[in-house]
Amino acid sequence: MTRAAHSEPNRADLGKDPARVSGMFDQVAARYDVTNTVLSVGNDQLWRIATTRAVAPRPGERILDLAAGTGASSVSLARSGAHVVAADFSPGMIAEGRRRRSGVRNLEFVEADATALPFADDEFDAVTMSFGLRNVKQPKKALAELLRVTKPGGRLVICEFSHPPQPAIRGAYRFYNDRVLPRIARAVSSNTEAYDYLNESIKSWPDQTTLADWIREIGWTQVAYRDLTFGIVALHRAVKPVVEPAEPADRLDS
Repeated sequence: MTRAAHSEPNRADLGKDPARVSGMFDQVAARYDVTNTVLSVGNDQLWRIATTRAVAPRPGERILDLAAGTGASSVSLARSGAHVVAADFSPGMIAEGRRRRSGVRNLEFVEADATALPFADDEFDAVTMSFGLRNVKQPKKALAELLRVTKPGGRLVICEFSHPPQPAIRGAYRFYNDRVLPRIARAVSSNTEAYDYLNESIKSWPDQTTLADWIREIGWTQVAYRDLTFGIVALHRAVKPVVEPAEPADRLDS
């Protein structure tokens, strides 16, 4: 029996204890995709399209989709012909994903901790993470792990909630999250307290430029981002540097 079967709601907090966060996602797994679509007013699908285009998957590539949940984003990537590993630290999400996506070719589900990935160095052509980095207790460690498992020259795409730069949009967004979102969550979610945490985690998360600085600090290059939906979400991209082989030393004649 997974933790999702427990009737008492599990609510994470900004301490982001991995067991509590994982348990919380276990409990919302069954209705997670539907709830996200309702709460985002359908924008989650547009964000998924933008993320897939940024990853630019190609046939034969090996791609890691971290914090994949039930695999909605992974399916979009797998349609390209790339082999996609959908990884998540919530057993409930993984189980739901395997149940729903059992017929999808080139897609496998793996339970994984973002700060200690069970993959080899330089294994993936591209790595991506949508709306998951914010839930990791040590996000910089997760970014370092993503760098480790990416091939030199490989691509990183992070899609995450951010902070609208325009004051009017920022105010309207805050009103929606504080007043409207909790009411909708009570109607459609199996764990409304999980979406209280969602609101808190968005407020406390750094802005676009700060996250870009973190990515650059870890060692990624060509770091860039663009705002989606007026900056409610930001799409970050980067590349793992290619280390040039050292020049051979000149031979000295004896």
